[in-house]
Amino acid sequence: MNCRGCAAPLSLPLIDLGTSPPSNAYVHAERLEQAEQWVPLKVAVCQQCWLVQTEDYTSADSLFDAEYAYFSSFSSTWLAHAERYVAEMVERFALNADSRVVEIAANDGYLLQYVAARGIPCLGVEPTRSTAQAAREKGLQIREVFFGRDSAAQLKSEGWGADLMAANNVLAHVPDINDFLGGFATLLKPTGVATFEFPQLLTLMAGAQFDTLYHEHYSYLSLTAVQTLCERNGLEVFDVSQLSTHGGSLRVFVQRQDGERRAVQPAVQQQLQAELDAGVKTPEYYATLAPAAERIKHELLRFLLQAKADGKRVVGYGAAAKGNTLLNYAGVKPDLLAWVADANPHKQGKFLPGSRIPIVAPAQIDIEKPDYVLVLPWNLLHEVSQQLAQVRQWDGRFVIAVPEMKVL
Repeated sequence: MNCRGCAAPLSLPLIDLGTSPPSNAYVHAERLEQAEQWVPLKVAVCQQCWLVQTEDYTSADSLFDAEYAYFSSFSSTWLAHAERYVAEMVERFALNADSRVVEIAANDGYLLQYVAARGIPCLGVEPTRSTAQAAREKGLQIREVFFGRDSAAQLKSEGWGADLMAANNVLAHVPDINDFLGGFATLLKPTGVATFEFPQLLTLMAGAQFDTLYHEHYSYLSLTAVQTLCERNGLEVFDVSQLSTHGGSLRVFVQRQDGERRAVQPAVQQQLQAELDAGVKTPEYYATLAPAAERIKHELLRFLLQAKADGKRVVGYGAAAKGNTLLNYAGVKPDLLAWVADANPHKQGKFLPGSRIPIVAPAQIDIEKPDYVLVLPWNLLHEVSQQLAQVRQWDGRFVIAVPEMKVL
């Protein structure tokens, strides 16, 4: 396979997580007798542009289909993050009723609802039917297409040249990342700004966050790689900021190379230097993740097996993609993790891909009063432990497995 960013041959492996189904391919009860598609989950590093990427085994159409079940609005933390983002962008870039805001991967309207509430014309691009429909039910305009140069040109011809384009946690999800970024250069006004948010490679490596690797994530991003990609596609990075979301993310600000360019902020060079100092341009930097993943797998299995031997009940919370990567890599099945609760009704009544662990409503926690609740989206531990504070009333305890086993 060649690099999806620069087309150089991929020669440096990062990790091999075996095989698993796509992490958001939840199984309907009536399909339990049918086979699932298990495909390799391997990640490699390009030693030319240093883009970290999954090897190709699945298509975007099959991953982001009509039954895609990730709805952003079920996280109160993420909604608050989106509302703050809108307030900050409106103030920083003086957005008003004459502006145009376009969000790529608008999901269920979790962010654009705050733009619309300020009276600013906005449009969402969202290829998955289930989330697009949820956004329309909020009164938002949605185009159900995959974004790239062609769709950007069409939107521009319809008057949607953008003052602000938002793309939260989508840059990693696109197989043709050059076509995707080229669409931003097409649709932005000469004075326009685009922001990309994504979990950053430095925290993934430092925190052994191997569970964030899954088929829907085609790329794992550093500013080093993103700057190169942007330059190749007519964009310039002019600012970057650190975020706490998803265990540690970056928000990157870009503008057109041929537009009215803002001064590049010192934070850009500071981040690039931090990545260089960490070793992102050296093969040795990438050698630590595979052994860390194996350690985490063994720690989780030891905990689950000991709990079972002690007669303790362990359940999960959060039917998240990262949890599916962890459970399938570790080979966990319902005998060790009875079920997983999730607030998203679109997931309830289905089964986790691969492990076939049933997904239930959170009310089941109060009914069964388990001894341990394994929080699979560990980045939401604070939110979940507050929402489920009653667990401590029966001496139940919360558990996370990444970056190491902790019983809280």
